[in-house]
Amino acid sequence: MSPTTLPVGPEQGHVTFLGAGPGDPGLLTLRAVEALTNADVLVAGHEVLDVVRVHARSGVAVVNTDMESSSAPVPGTGAPQLTVVDGTSTTAPVPAVRDAAHLVMEAARGGRRVVRAVSGDPGLDAYAAEEMLACARAGVPFEVVPGVAAAVGVPAYAGVPLRDAQGADVRFVDARTASDRCWTEVGVSDGTVVVSTTLDSVGAAAGELVAAGRKPDTPMTVTVAGTTTRQRTWTATLGTIAQTLKQAKVLPSPEGGRPVIAVVGERSAAAQRDQLSWFENKPLFGWKVLVPRTKEQAASLSDQLRSYGAVPHEVPTIAVEPPRTPQQMERAVKGLVTGRYEWIAFTSVNAVKAVREKFEEYGLDARAFAGIKVAAVGEQTAKALIAFGVKPDLVPSGEQSAAGLLEDWPPYDPVFDPIDRVFLPRADIATETLVAGLIELGWEVDDVTAYRTVRASPPPAETREAIKGGGFDAVLFTSSSTVRNLVGIAGKPHNVTVIACIGPATAKTAEEHGLRVDVMAPEPSVHKLAEALADFGLKRRAAAVEAGDPVTRPSERRPGARRRRSTT
Repeated sequence: MSPTTLPVGPEQGHVTFLGAGPGDPGLLTLRAVEALTNADVLVAGHEVLDVVRVHARSGVAVVNTDMESSSAPVPGTGAPQLTVVDGTSTTAPVPAVRDAAHLVMEAARGGRRVVRAVSGDPGLDAYAAEEMLACARAGVPFEVVPGVAAAVGVPAYAGVPLRDAQGADVRFVDARTASDRCWTEVGVSDGTVVVSTTLDSVGAAAGELVAAGRKPDTPMTVTVAGTTTRQRTWTATLGTIAQTLKQAKVLPSPEGGRPVIAVVGERSAAAQRDQLSWFENKPLFGWKVLVPRTKEQAASLSDQLRSYGAVPHEVPTIAVEPPRTPQQMERAVKGLVTGRYEWIAFTSVNAVKAVREKFEEYGLDARAFAGIKVAAVGEQTAKALIAFGVKPDLVPSGEQSAAGLLEDWPPYDPVFDPIDRVFLPRADIATETLVAGLIELGWEVDDVTAYRTVRASPPPAETREAIKGGGFDAVLFTSSSTVRNLVGIAGKPHNVTVIACIGPATAKTAEEHGLRVDVMAPEPSVHKLAEALADFGLKRRAAAVEAGDPVTRPSERRPGARRRRSTT
């Protein structure tokens, strides 16, 4: 997006100093999300922007404080201007000032609602405090929305409680600004010390504590990228932490300046971290999982994968388009209103979307389904109907498929069924299983093409390289078409990538393309497929721990030979 230049306005606004937490977007408070939703201007550094911008409204002016701004005057006004890195609203002018405090105040003076987002909690951010004071002196109204402090949130995610049943004292130290007196005070204490430092300064911080009186064998944990799926934690002692990090090849590092949280103390439960490390022990922790579906279909599946610790990467392989000849669909929708059908059967979320769009085109809503029985092939399709305002009369009690739907579908009875016709809106490439089954049950079927599925455009070059080069840990195939289309637009997944398929037909297609199937869903459901992959990851982790091997992701092992198709 090209930069937008915005002039200064005279009105008074409001500033919200917002704590974005230590990194996990799920740790944002409800009040923080509300403030972000109403913001006209969002001011934050790059890492914080990644957490908060998803909640900002469309058109918000986004200012990245990590980027240098221009300060040329607006022609004809003499007022300064700022290059906005994102945002399309020309009604939310932002001034150009290099100092963040002045930037925030001037943006607010322009009559806008400004959110100044900082990492962790604003009360622990020295720069935020200076900006608050500047607003107070200038008479700019502001509020503070607390966030989860990194010094508290990161140990919780690392499985390191800071206090025990005896109520040990807890001290917090920022090693980057700590004085000799500060180190001396925490050195003579026997409580837990939480140290905010950087990866290249962990050894020095440990040395300061030992010099101040702490025993070299005092337990210590070090966590980098805390609360994110890049989190890593090492357990050692004050005397061995430098060697531990060196052996793990994380020190020295080109990224040595990354912030870390270290926890020191006999009562910090460092020795129990194997039992308490709930976050890093998630079954798919850190796995990069390819989800080749349409974006609408991928959303709930991606949420489920995140709950297992995975990092889903959605790559559409199928694009949904209207039918080439819409007349058949138009006649069928009119037939719904005029009482032509006894049933309407939805076999996908896309079918619901196609009918809903046609309803909206004609000015209809869910009331047009009055008197018509509605069937849904599965839970996701049923949810899409409920969102439309329609509660389905029939959802398979067993297998969520066309066969499962037929198992529960009642035969036509001329006594109880005044109309013998079923409306079946579906894709142009759908199978004939449901149509044939309904006819066998005595029903007449209007089999209507509601939408077309076509191969999507290829993903970006870096995604294609990751697919072919082993950058993904797993790929979930939810249909035979997703196999064919992914291979067609991006190439064959690398042999180290775990292949998970929703059912036998999809697995057969994967094998025909030279892929070995590692995971099969116990029933044809995307959520059961994600569960099966999580179970695979859990067993893989347990096997590595039992063998005394380090727990690695599939992409961290790169055997030279390409994967051969299974012969079993």
